Amino acid sequence: MAKKRPQTKAKPQPIDGEIPVVGAREPCPCGSGRRYKACHGRAAAHAVTELVQRPFEGLPGECDWVALRELVPAATAELTLRDGLPEGVPSVTLATVLPMAWPALRRDDGSVLLGLQNDTASGDISRDLADTLLRALEAEPGTPVQGRRAPTAGPRLQDLLDPESAFRPVVHSGFEFWVPDAENATPEVAASLERANAAAIPTVRLSSVDAAYWCQTPEKNHLRWVMPHPEEQLLDALARLHAAGRSSLGEGTRLVGSFRAHGLTVPVWDLPSGISAKDVEQPAAEFGERLAAALAVTEPLTPEERRARGGLTNRQVTLS
Repeated sequence: MAKKRPQTKAKPQPIDGEIPVVGAREPCPCGSGRRYKACHGRAAAHAVTELVQRPFEGLPGECDWVALRELVPAATAELTLRDGLPEGVPSVTLATVLPMAWPALRRDDGSVLLGLQNDTASGDISRDLADTLLRALEAEPGTPVQGRRAPTAGPRLQDLLDPESAFRPVVHSGFEFWVPDAENATPEVAASLERANAAAIPTVRLSSVDAAYWCQTPEKNHLRWVMPHPEEQLLDALARLHAAGRSSLGEGTRLVGSFRAHGLTVPVWDLPSGISAKDVEQPAAEFGERLAAALAVTEPLTPEERRARGGLTNRQVTLS
């Protein structure tokens, strides 16, 4: 007698629309019969963890976005939304950090503060910030917005912000901008404000050049300048100036290296403790002119310039 063939169940058809997120060990909602982590969860996890090298590319003031994310303790910048402000939201302000490390805060008056220096759940800071901003716009006045994993297909800041609006950071000496009336802040916010103010390093944004920030430390002062130029071209130009003895910002200053942050290169100068932000304004403007000329040179580096470049790259680190 012939054996009966085992009957196989027809595979369920995938459901229409976006596949919802479920637990890693649960059946995938697409109907494949596999666990979520081995089906659509695999692509979702990859999308969440894949690093976007330049998350602020395309935004006005990309270099300043990087500086406020990595260099500046206390600063704010007004944001202009592409579709205008929703009813009941008088303003949206980017802040380096917020009390209690909140990702965002909807104030009592309906205005929104968006924190920039928080940890993000995915590899795309722009998408995470956009998700936080959208939730802050809909939050009840007087409430903070907690962090979460942003939807992989959600909008990015580049989709929400007006591409024609200027980005003008305002650097503060402390974090009093957190609350309109610091004397009436809750004990938790007051304690957070005190800790933040105690840890803030005095920082000034130069007015003579873009995205250059002077800061004061107990041992020496520094100038950290976020630059938009392609890294290889910039390093060649810096090496030409360094080999020619033209890379300093005046007596007692020296270019000590650079670091990478969010796809951009940030040269760093050591400054004597007596040199203030005002003192370095004119030297920075003059260096900017020398750098522009060096960037235009296309000839191969000389042996001395190659050695200078090697010294600069040997001291280069990556922050993100």
